Amino acid sequence: MLAIKPIASGSSGNCYYVSDGKTNLLLDCGIPVQKIKEFLWDNGKRLSDIDACLVTHSHSDHVKSAQKLADMGIEIITSKGTIQSAGLFGNSIFETCNRLGRIIKKNTIYSFRVVHDAPDTISFLIIYEKTSERVLYITDTPFYEYQIGGITHLMIEANNDPSIIAQNAAEGKISHEHAKRVVQNHMSIETALKTISRMDRSRLKEIWLLHLSNDNAGDDFKRRVQELAGCEVYVA
Repeated sequence: MLAIKPIASGSSGNCYYVSDGKTNLLLDCGIPVQKIKEFLWDNGKRLSDIDACLVTHSHSDHVKSAQKLADMGIEIITSKGTIQSAGLFGNSIFETCNRLGRIIKKNTIYSFRVVHDAPDTISFLIIYEKTSERVLYITDTPFYEYQIGGITHLMIEANNDPSIIAQNAAEGKISHEHAKRVVQNHMSIETALKTISRMDRSRLKEIWLLHLSNDNAGDDFKRRVQELAGCEVYVA
């Protein structure tokens, strides 16, 4: 049974553990290695059990520990732009090209470019060979243009509610410049709902809402997504 476990989610750091019992992956690594080790230890695992870490882009809250993990022999899969921007190097760094699959223990990992204010930001699709389960990981982008069928597990950013951002900016709680950057680079709950509504949901088992803003997100996100999707919804 596929397990998705958030280690950290938000602007202070993002890292998620995904495992089918045989293949153990990290999605992003924007927290200290020690915190990753502690999480794995609490769940009966070690760093040596991690088969690869998939990194979406070069912002610190997603790539912080990539070089240290690579130095420890953990395979880092990311884009050319992220490798260059984050200064990653070594035999454990692997470039993934747009829509070109990489095989990890017979499971295929695809990457798809998305819009963000970091070079060559990507999303990931993981297809498990034995069970045909499909995990789609989307974060740090204002919209998602691809239509991918048969998704069983969706991990999608729901960073903000535009009305809350507008109110916070009007009240001076956040600057207008910050509000503009958030809107231009992160997915709102409205866009997340539209993305889910356009998806083939025939096999969808669960949705994880990621990277919620502490100040700009609403308490109703889970309910709204659950009403639309009709499946289990979790907030990371």
